[in-house]
Amino acid sequence: MTSPVTFDLSGEVALVTGATSGFGLHFAEVLSAAGATVVLTGRRESRLRDLEQRLVGAGGRAHAVVVDVRSVAAMRDCVAAAERLAGPITILVNNAGISIQSMAADLGEGDWDAIMDTNVKGPFFMAQLVGRRMIEAGIRGRIVNVASIGAKKALPGLVAYCTSKAAVAMMTEGLAREWARHGIVVNAICPGYVKTELNDAWFESPPGQKQIAGFPRRRLATEGGLDATLLLLCSRHADFITGSLFTVDDGQLLG
Repeated sequence: MTSPVTFDLSGEVALVTGATSGFGLHFAEVLSAAGATVVLTGRRESRLRDLEQRLVGAGGRAHAVVVDVRSVAAMRDCVAAAERLAGPITILVNNAGISIQSMAADLGEGDWDAIMDTNVKGPFFMAQLVGRRMIEAGIRGRIVNVASIGAKKALPGLVAYCTSKAAVAMMTEGLAREWARHGIVVNAICPGYVKTELNDAWFESPPGQKQIAGFPRRRLATEGGLDATLLLLCSRHADFITGSLFTVDDGQLLG
């Protein structure tokens, strides 16, 4: 009889970008609970320190490192600091991202650059920096990029955001192909609409409630609904999964 599948990440070192709120904060908690040492990164130091203390207080191992993913130099320093604090990185969760609501005709250059620098440049160069170290050390690592259903469907008022997430999807496939020979698996999660602190005001408003009513299951997805996919892709059970885009949206793309 084979042993049951478990997601024990003891001995793993996971770097999570954008860990100060939303998916990143939740993912850090999930990975810590599964036994990984988690390197928490983001721009808001006080939030990182609060999360670090909470995870350590719960018996986990966590280290906070401030970084702005729009700067390659800052990411280079971040990865070096992460390895000094926690050891070689075996898991990267590329989660940091932003969304700016704007119709295409009104979107300014500054907003476009902010979205692309955070959502595309940041994940690519963080993956490059971590991937190089994995290759040099012979680590059969796992990289999980956070894309969106916006990579597969044009969402109203979010053309730049959707463009950036489509880039993340193709980036995932390209990195998976290049690094397959090194045993590094690269996959992406494409979440649907999930209520977080970034959008809770919208979904509590009448237009937001109307949007929810238009979903096939007439509800928002939850952060917890992403847990099993995240843990699978971060675990050794993902050895035969690479270059894949996992849509986890409670059927929202079906609407």
